Amino acid sequence: MMSKTFINFFILIVLMNPATTKSQTLQTVSSVDLKKYSGKWYEIASYPQRFQKGCNCTTAEYTLSEKGFVIVENRCNKDSVNGKQSYIKGKAFVEANSGNAKLKVQFFWPFTGKYWIIDLADDYSYAVVSHPNKKYLWILSRTPKVNDTIYQQILSRLKEKDFDLLKLKITTQI
Repeated sequence: MMSKTFINFFILIVLMNPATTKSQTLQTVSSVDLKKYSGKWYEIASYPQRFQKGCNCTTAEYTLSEKGFVIVENRCNKDSVNGKQSYIKGKAFVEANSGNAKLKVQFFWPFTGKYWIIDLADDYSYAVVSHPNKKYLWILSRTPKVNDTIYQQILSRLKEKDFDLLKLKITTQI
């Protein structure tokens, strides 16, 4: 049974997918190797979202399907690092001609949300994901903690892209 946290994602998907957005200037990385991108990611920091309220130890796992889409599995522990695990499974579809950097994530058919990879380490050790309207932001890492120098470099690039760094909340990981 799906948790209330991720059921709220349904509402978010509707809000994330307006016909047009004011800011179409957000640039993605030029290309993403989905085989390298697959696997487990830890959320390091994000803009707080209603559907993630109370989440700790948040992770996302991406698996390539044989049918050409990406299986998305999001997990978090509710209200504490030892809290009850919340889980949702969805699909992501690559947008044509995006170098695999723009995906449409779907947790509830027929609604999709934009998932744009806007920063990515050469070795795929970290990634930054947003939406063209810049109201959503996630910093992800292959490990539960990120080197502070690397984190500060990520923040510097986000500031150059006009993201409000004061809205970022560090995610509790163990």
